[in-house]
Amino acid sequence: MDWKLEGSTQKVESPVLQGQEGILEETGEDGLPEGFQLLQIDAEGECQEGEILATGSTAWCSKNVQRKQRHWEKIVAAKKSKRKQEKERRKANRAENPGICPQHSKRFLRALTKDKLLEAKHSGPRLCIDLSMTHYMSKKELSRLAGQIRRLYGSNKKADRPFWICLTGFTTDSPLYEECVRMNDGFSSYLLDITEEDCFSLFPLETLVYLTPDSEHALEDVDLNKVYILGGLVDESIQKKVTFQKAREYSVKTARLPIQEYMVRNQNGKNYHSEILAINQVFDILSTYLETHNWPEALKKGVSSGKGYILRNSVE
Repeated sequence: MDWKLEGSTQKVESPVLQGQEGILEETGEDGLPEGFQLLQIDAEGECQEGEILATGSTAWCSKNVQRKQRHWEKIVAAKKSKRKQEKERRKANRAENPGICPQHSKRFLRALTKDKLLEAKHSGPRLCIDLSMTHYMSKKELSRLAGQIRRLYGSNKKADRPFWICLTGFTTDSPLYEECVRMNDGFSSYLLDITEEDCFSLFPLETLVYLTPDSEHALEDVDLNKVYILGGLVDESIQKKVTFQKAREYSVKTARLPIQEYMVRNQNGKNYHSEILAINQVFDILSTYLETHNWPEALKKGVSSGKGYILRNSVE
């Protein structure tokens, strides 16, 4: 039994030894099998080919970049030539028309507008927009009011003599404020005052004039010592005397625009006539009158034909 086990062991070990001897015989000079050396050679060949491809790709990219660079240089040269021609054209126009003021840059105009508005804050006429009545209004009416505020502010920036505007009874967490921010780009940087206080507590009552179409007194002039109030109310249901009654509660003087004095009703198919104007339309009238001291011209600026009124002299 022992001999058979030893014999079987020898028979098992014999092929292993033969395999090891075969491997030793196939080993190269560097001690690695020839098969592994062949694999190493193939890998080196692939790397060399990869280097060649990479080099070729780099050369191709360089040509592409050079082509784009030449194209960009042509564009830059064309722009420089165009600017030079435009500069020469403006110079020739100034020589032909010496009385015309040169055009200013947008940066200069923005700075000029800012200076005018800040000057109005200290010495200009004052206008309050009473926004304490927004609880009367629907979401649609709030959106319309936000648009009117944007147009009013835009007109004030363009005015030669702007008003200093104050939005009173206006909270930053109100639906109207959200609409103003949503609809008006840069609303948070508007050059005006925003306060939660009521307009009747900000200024002496004797200096206030509430402009309302329900007043019995026509506005005769724009007094720089007065503070004019516009009711920030868009009411499609036309609730009567809302702003007028509020002014009477505080015993504040009221006035209406002199539409009846300088305009007459114009016949139209709908037989519609209204003296109720948007706040930006009222502002355009006040601003134009402050510049021209001419009520017909000012009313023509703000009262659209859709209101059913025309100037008296246009009828005659």
